[in-house]
Amino acid sequence: MLRGFASLFVILAASAAAQQQPTAASAPVPARAIFEKDWVLMNWALKFYDADRDILLSPGEAQAAAAAFRTMADVNHDGRVTTDEYRAARAFILARY
Repeated sequence: MLRGFASLFVILAASAAAQQQPTAASAPVPARAIFEKDWVLMNWALKFYDADRDILLSPGEAQAAAAAFRTMADVNHDGRVTTDEYRAARAFILARY
């Protein structure tokens, strides 16, 4: 499960870097789906990125939260979030927020 989350972040980073329109077969998972699968990340994202305070993440809010999480989690700055980096960032969020 955690490996899947790390893969999602890699897909999001790659698609943002390429800035191409994805085909239906290779369409990245929306950023919001990452938060819908993990209650810790969802609560963190709502606390800091739900700008209109409607208790929902709009696509733009989810993108901003995903980018912030990617920056936080990618400690070696290689553009990928590994399973270990994901777990460490999640534990950090759980302990701090």
